[in-house]
Amino acid sequence: MNLEQARANMVEQQIRPWEVLDQAVLDLLYTVPREEFVPAAYRNLAFADMEIPIGEGERMMAPKIEARLLQSLALGKTDRVLEVGTGSGYLTALLARSAAHVHSLEIRPALAAFGRANLERQAVDNVTLEIGDGARGDPKRAPYDAIVLTGSTPVLPATLREQLAPGGRLFAVVGEPPIMVARLVTCAAPGTYGAVNLFDTLLAPLVNAERAPQFRF
Repeated sequence: MNLEQARANMVEQQIRPWEVLDQAVLDLLYTVPREEFVPAAYRNLAFADMEIPIGEGERMMAPKIEARLLQSLALGKTDRVLEVGTGSGYLTALLARSAAHVHSLEIRPALAAFGRANLERQAVDNVTLEIGDGARGDPKRAPYDAIVLTGSTPVLPATLREQLAPGGRLFAVVGEPPIMVARLVTCAAPGTYGAVNLFDTLLAPLVNAERAPQFRF
């Protein structure tokens, strides 16, 4: 398998057609080796337009979702980022290469170990990775300039947007099958928020994701 050709095909055939035109994002996709973050059994599928199983019932996002996510966050070199769900560590590495520091929370210890090993092998040293439940964020270290949920949430907790610094951005996939949307929430000032729906997609939920109250008769 020609890895460089497969990488180029991913960018040109999947990423660009999905309206990802930010050159900094495209450069990152060439720089961070996606194949080094997938389980060995799936190495040949590292650049495929699909979610890749990484164990514990979890999957990596499709490449085009990761790219749109990065483009929408428009990270700066001084930004502090909270990532909820480390997974393989690939998105963590992309975020880390774009920002000052990433705090990543992974609730599954085996995945935390997998992600940490991948990040260490790639010498990504501006990440604090902890085992923990981030479905309601990380209030003890807030505010953050950007927050990313790598799993969906039926309801977006208000506590998450409240952990944004002024000018901060939050990316989350919100809803339940068959209707989910990728949403970007922005914080103009404390208590003042905006939101825009970016695209429709489907994503497995976070462990302990907030759900809408159930009506009882």
